[in-house]
Amino acid sequence: MHDRRGKKSDLPASEPALRVIMRRLREIMAEPGEGQQRLDRIVKQIAGVMVAEVCSIYLIRRDGSLELYASEGLKKEAVHATRLNRNEGLVGRCAEQAQPINEPDAQAHPSFSYRPETGEEAYHSMLAVPVMRSGQVIGVLDVQNHTRREYAEEDVEVLQATAMVVAELLSSGVVAGSQAEIELSRTYSAVINGQALSDGIALGHAVLHEPRIVVTTLLSEDPAAEMTRLDGALHRLRASIDEMLAHERLSFAGEHRDVLEAYRMFAHDRGWHHRLRGAVQDGLTAEAAVERVQNSTRARMLRQIDPFWSERVRDLDDLSDRLLRILAGRANQHGHRENLPDDTILIARTVGPAELLDYDRTKLRGLIVEDGSAQSHVAIVAKALGIAAVGQAHRIVEHVADGDAVIVDAETGEIHLRPTSDVIAAFQDKVRFRAKRQERFQGLRGLPGVTSEGHRVALLLNAGMLVDLPHLEESGAEGIGLFRTELQFMLSDRLPRLARQTEAYRAVLEQAKGYPVVFRTLDIGGDKMLPYLNRLPEENPALGWRALRMSLDRPALFRTQVRALFRSHAGRALSLMVPMLTVASEMDEVRALIDKEIEHSERHGHPIPTSISLGAMLEVPSLLFDLDNVLKKTDFLSIGSNDLMQFLFAADRTSAQVSRRYSPLDKAPLRALRSVFDAGARHRVPITVCGEMAGRPLEAMALVALGCRSLSMAASNIGPVKAMVRSLPADKLKQCLNAWIDEPDCDIAEKLKAFAQEHEVEL
Repeated sequence: MHDRRGKKSDLPASEPALRVIMRRLREIMAEPGEGQQRLDRIVKQIAGVMVAEVCSIYLIRRDGSLELYASEGLKKEAVHATRLNRNEGLVGRCAEQAQPINEPDAQAHPSFSYRPETGEEAYHSMLAVPVMRSGQVIGVLDVQNHTRREYAEEDVEVLQATAMVVAELLSSGVVAGSQAEIELSRTYSAVINGQALSDGIALGHAVLHEPRIVVTTLLSEDPAAEMTRLDGALHRLRASIDEMLAHERLSFAGEHRDVLEAYRMFAHDRGWHHRLRGAVQDGLTAEAAVERVQNSTRARMLRQIDPFWSERVRDLDDLSDRLLRILAGRANQHGHRENLPDDTILIARTVGPAELLDYDRTKLRGLIVEDGSAQSHVAIVAKALGIAAVGQAHRIVEHVADGDAVIVDAETGEIHLRPTSDVIAAFQDKVRFRAKRQERFQGLRGLPGVTSEGHRVALLLNAGMLVDLPHLEESGAEGIGLFRTELQFMLSDRLPRLARQTEAYRAVLEQAKGYPVVFRTLDIGGDKMLPYLNRLPEENPALGWRALRMSLDRPALFRTQVRALFRSHAGRALSLMVPMLTVASEMDEVRALIDKEIEHSERHGHPIPTSISLGAMLEVPSLLFDLDNVLKKTDFLSIGSNDLMQFLFAADRTSAQVSRRYSPLDKAPLRALRSVFDAGARHRVPITVCGEMAGRPLEAMALVALGCRSLSMAASNIGPVKAMVRSLPADKLKQCLNAWIDEPDCDIAEKLKAFAQEHEVEL
């Protein structure tokens, strides 16, 4: 047969490309010969089946560079002579990002690296995929053509499946020089710096997380039997996730619960199941089908700009790996080893939240991962479990062995490998000191948050579900400063009706036992999607149709929620705030809708709240330049520090690459916050800060000095922040902080730490 460009194809008309290439590669694997000869035959076969003028394999050398190991189409003298640094050229970019590169005109791409010895200047289109083994990139496989064209998704899937076979060949060791050398000896003490994900300190012994199942049998002999195996494995997967959600330590609500519920929705996704079954129908084994669908789906996800999809990719990888273990009969084995130490420090390149739950919680002390950020799903679950966790520990898996002594310091982000006895003794003292501090925080539970001069600072709780409410009294909080109403909508498979919403809000008030509660209206969009709500795709959902924008465009949705809040607050005062206000005039629209609901309730004889206090979240920087107008239209403001900071710095807070580059204690955000508190004082409008900034003692210390008198945070942060507030001379710090903000080249974080030490402020 011929392709549309007239080049003859080796593909039989009746047989899919994937099946042909798998059969031919299996034949090559069975033939005698040296590794180089096999590679040469492989690239020739791939080029023929894919109708490509060029097919090449690059392998990673011990020094980390990429070497051209085999090629059909490029000049023969370039093989073993052409080398690229990681992230150099499109091939290096593919290896560094571990995702496919599909370029219709590779030479026009800014990353293109011209190597005259290859002769590739004659070729334009390029498709490159990473060759991966156990989650690690060991090479790159690419095809090229003279014509300019974008390769179809089917081509991408075929090349990815081929790369799986190439990885199997390389892992057998028949090709020398393809394994990276370990740069750090495994016999000496070492300190690796990472990023704290979940607070705490843990001393224990290393346990390497089991690498993912490596698929070796790709083509099925009996598709019907493979389909039965796949369906059975999917059923067991769903059952295991339901069991995971019943975990006693995770049965209470919170951010971790939202993560796991979304994870469960992914496991039940019919589209995912359909793609898996389709791959089996194409002739793959159940295991190979999982890997094929995983590779193609993650490639599509990674092309999305929104950082929301980076966490979805991790969820997909976690689910796929779990499904592979079920198919291999090794489900949960890694978490139930008989020799799991009582002081396990789990170490992994990457690990999903569900995989973490497979480990015996009574033995798990700490977690170290090579990726991850403080907002990653595994970090959220680690916090819920009370596990000290550090991420961004680059290449730690290569530097440690099972059983090595390890210390995880999730206060500083440091990891101590094979520490000396002196270091161990020092950290044992540090752990004892932390335990005493926790006892002290419990002793403060019934005391108010009052600075040394007598300034009252309200310490409030962030909540989202009924099971968060017991933390009110346990933590010593004075009320709920932020109740996220969207969680009820996200955990439902259909839009909650008026009666159901009313019942839910009434239950919150009853459980709050008289403590004040501020309800936030629906904050949907961005990374919080409702499966039953139709919406158009957006390139950047975080800045798109979400939160208040959606409520104003869907007034019936907003009014139904307000009506439910009215009915649940009959005879009570209602505190209500809207998320992501962008311009002051939107508050006029909100009040008009609320007035309509008041009129509707009175006309039909329905009870209404005794009073309505209407506020807004300050998350969008545009409000900073219209504060006087905004404050005239609101009864209170709540600063959403998470979104406000990432919008101020144009830096995604979930991105490990940029999240640590900018600090809320830099001058620009502190000046912005100072202007908000000053404006609030002028207009006598209360200002609350919620989000991570409010719950970290050093940053909360700066907020109080700037004039903040209300902080809302997670329950676990109430004690540390209260201890700080009660030892803080706020007036003295205010004078200093104002001077530091206006002083050029001043490290305010360090100044705050020095002030705390000098004045014995408890941090």
